[in-house]
Amino acid sequence: LSDKEDEKTIIFDEIDAGIGGKTADILGSYLDEISKSHQLFCITHLPQIASYAKNHYLIEKYVDGDKTNISVKSLDNNKRVKEIARMLSGEPTEVALRHARELLKKRTERPL
Repeated sequence: LSDKEDEKTIIFDEIDAGIGGKTADILGSYLDEISKSHQLFCITHLPQIASYAKNHYLIEKYVDGDKTNISVKSLDNNKRVKEIARMLSGEPTEVALRHARELLKKRTERPL
């Protein structure tokens, strides 16, 4: 459908609901293909999808008294590795960091 859309920005919120593993990787690849002709914003909790991003932002929600606040931070390469590792294992352990680096390297080596 994206080929038929006049709008060049598409937002996918929680696009990863109910999927994982190989399916998430296929979806990430598909989104990467769409990103060649459209600007995409994807909100995801899956490292397989997040690792395809050209720009990665960390969005955090926190409560301060009776107010709920949201923080949005652009991640540089080092912080991105740590965030992908956290997404993989809950914390950036050495094994998770190694896996995150491998996953991100795999994405940058893919044919364009």
